[in-house]
Amino acid sequence: MSLFDALKNPIDLAGRLLISFIFIFSGWGKITAYSGTAAYMASHGVPTVLLPLVILTEFGGGLLIAVGYQTRLVAFLMAGFTLLTALFFHFNPSDQAQMINFMKNLSIAGGFLFLFVNGAGEWSLDALRQRGRAVHAA
Repeated sequence: MSLFDALKNPIDLAGRLLISFIFIFSGWGKITAYSGTAAYMASHGVPTVLLPLVILTEFGGGLLIAVGYQTRLVAFLMAGFTLLTALFFHFNPSDQAQMINFMKNLSIAGGFLFLFVNGAGEWSLDALRQRGRAVHAA
């Protein structure tokens, strides 16, 4: 077994955790600062009625990615959400800090696209469910 093979599962898990933490914490922050987040959204022309969906997407999507459940679907949706967030909240070529956040969001969306294509890996609920299906089919 190569070093790559030995490290693949823990690195898959670490990658999922690292990409999900920002969304879990951000979603939780929106729950605890609901009115402030609603005002921020409104200041960017985003209807505040969408805030519960944003919280569900960030917090729920982050948790699902972390545990590796429905990873391909959730990663695809999270990539789209992250790109929309980049465009609505961070695309401001005259503000270097916002452009850095814009580019970070593009990078995060790229990571989600890798998850979409490659799946969660062996240390995930998706893999556990797949093994369970194989046992029942046999």
